[in-house]
Amino acid sequence: MPSTEERLSPERPPSARTTPAEAEAETATGTGTATGTRTATGTATATGTRTATGTATATGTGTGTGTGTATGTTTETGPGSEPPSTRTAPEVPTSTPRPRGRRRALLALFCAVLMALHSLVPNTALNLGSLFQTVLPWTGLAVPLLLALAAVRRSRLAAVAVLAPALVWATLFGPALTDKRSTEAPGTTGLTVLGHNVDEANPDPAGTARALARADADVLALVELSEESTPVYARELAATHPHHAVLGGVGLWSRHRLTAVAEVEIMPWTRALRATAETPEGPVAVYAAHLASVRVSGAGFTTARRNEAARKLAAALRAEAAPRVVVLGDFNGTYQDAALAPVTSQLRSAQREAGKGFGFTYPAAFPVVRIDDVLVKGVTPLASWTLPATGSDHRPVAARLRF
Repeated sequence: MPSTEERLSPERPPSARTTPAEAEAETATGTGTATGTRTATGTATATGTRTATGTATATGTGTGTGTGTATGTTTETGPGSEPPSTRTAPEVPTSTPRPRGRRRALLALFCAVLMALHSLVPNTALNLGSLFQTVLPWTGLAVPLLLALAAVRRSRLAAVAVLAPALVWATLFGPALTDKRSTEAPGTTGLTVLGHNVDEANPDPAGTARALARADADVLALVELSEESTPVYARELAATHPHHAVLGGVGLWSRHRLTAVAEVEIMPWTRALRATAETPEGPVAVYAAHLASVRVSGAGFTTARRNEAARKLAAALRAEAAPRVVVLGDFNGTYQDAALAPVTSQLRSAQREAGKGFGFTYPAAFPVVRIDDVLVKGVTPLASWTLPATGSDHRPVAARLRF
């Protein structure tokens, strides 16, 4: 007795059996009876000819029940069909990726411009110009920091951009790192000068005076003297520097006779004096000056009184008739500070011409700025140096000058 499947499934002649190749590409152009559902997934293009590429799954019920899966391409062609057309997919525009580290590169270039144009940084807001120029040598620390940022970003562009601030800093301060001190030839005439802010609160003025005496300078310019410390310096320096003049908190001690001693009015109280040192090589106008102090506060970098004192000192220097001029003291600002240009434009820094390194003087324990200096006109600096710390919060500065 035939099975249920045999009764329900019509016999198919052998010639009608489908080969695997025929299952790949099936063409329907006849008639037949099929009950079922066909689901095709893919892409079809029909212009008389329908082409479907993808995977087709057909499930139907006839004389039998079964499931089949056909994968391939089905093309149906009917009468009056048109040749197939080709649709071209629109091109997707591609954008060139931006170089990595553009912001870091721009930051490096900004630093370079700021260093190069430091004298143009204005003091209109919080006197930031003077503050920036005071710490200008330390802007070199931006170079390794920018390199580290470029390395973290793995940006060649940012790394190359760091060359700009590096070159600007090297141009500004590279010469300061070289040793420009010269050896004095035998028979050369000259003068050794020393300036020191001895600090009113110095706990050991006698020890400071003895250290200054051992420095073997011809002229000493001391500022921030107090009523209590002045007699101590006079006593300790009497043997080596018998000539001295003190006005207010500033004083000069010299191996040579001092004449034409006078106060230089730069502030309401005495902070500067001028005298002529009668050296064997000829007279030299020597100034001891202590410009007003500056402070960093909520109001910014307070420099108004200092700047006013600098303008008055500059006026006195313009009126100076002596061809040889030496100014020693605490300027409470660096040579790069544009606010001190009335003074520094008339004089040259001995440290910049004949020193080694930056010659930082303040604070004495760990100096980070050079606000004490030796400024000259009409003489040639042979050497400039900074002495070891004393009991003061400043370090002494000295220079050997040739007439």
